[in-house]
Amino acid sequence: MNERLYPYFNQLLHLSDAVIITDERHHICLVNESYERITGYHAAEVIGKRAGLLRTGLTPKQTYEHMYAALHNAQPWSGVFTNRKRCGQLWHSSITITPYVVEGETYYVGVFRELEQLDRGYYLDENRVGNLQGSLLKVLAISCEIRDPGIENHLIRVQRLTELLVERYDELFQLGLDPTYMMRVVNGSILHDIGKSAIPEGILYKPGSLAPYERTIIEMHPHIGVDILDKIYGELDDELFEHEFSVAKNIILHHHERWDGSGYPLRLKEEEIPLEARIVSVVDVYDALTTKRPYKEKWSQKAAIELLVEQKGRQFDSDVVDALVTLYESGLLD
Repeated sequence: MNERLYPYFNQLLHLSDAVIITDERHHICLVNESYERITGYHAAEVIGKRAGLLRTGLTPKQTYEHMYAALHNAQPWSGVFTNRKRCGQLWHSSITITPYVVEGETYYVGVFRELEQLDRGYYLDENRVGNLQGSLLKVLAISCEIRDPGIENHLIRVQRLTELLVERYDELFQLGLDPTYMMRVVNGSILHDIGKSAIPEGILYKPGSLAPYERTIIEMHPHIGVDILDKIYGELDDELFEHEFSVAKNIILHHHERWDGSGYPLRLKEEEIPLEARIVSVVDVYDALTTKRPYKEKWSQKAAIELLVEQKGRQFDSDVVDALVTLYESGLLD
């Protein structure tokens, strides 16, 4: 069937830009060599499939709505997509879609130009997206914990150590974690205690032991933190932050869970606890122990590591602690 279309679209298929031709139901009929090279998909893999197979959640829904409205009215349409290649890499493209009528049937010819290959352009590449997400989360974290004058330094330390630990954990156990996921863990780590912004200072900074009712109030802060994040995401209503906030939410809600199931708020145990929360749990305790606070003295790195090792299999994931120990032994925690 598709062979009969070649005489009509042959010249278009020889363009240096990526070209995709679909039928009226948006099933792929033809693609050119540039499409195969840029996306990583061979023609035989995509012919007959829906054109949306490259979609990500990073292209606004309104973009697709405007596109479908124009095509429904037999009008050409131009816009910018953020799609995903076969290898998982994002690619940003300017696309023009034009309706063609061939033998009484409507086809859509899409011509993509890869924005990464242009000398300059006004779009958010993957690095800029990551920087934007990270900066927003940092501002949010600091603003939520502004009562504590030392909080910014604490957050910077937590974020730096989380980055070291997640990379070492991935390397040590040869997991091949997605770099985008690891970036989200690092960005989300600084939000771990935003729920404490709603805890009275008299309880939050109380020297000595807490009364049972004070402990109950403290243990509400993970749920409060998630509620804060949900409200912010509801206001943003932007898919750009959907996955970022999902990882951050896991960190906020679960970084006080314990490996043996005796933590809070949900008493999760072992691998029921999301990996990102298990990593930040170790980082948070290590930084808390090795930092002087008004209500406690600073521990040595050696003493802090010894406590973490002692709590392997009880409070902490043993593998995560082992990864931290290798950082300590390498002198990377100085």
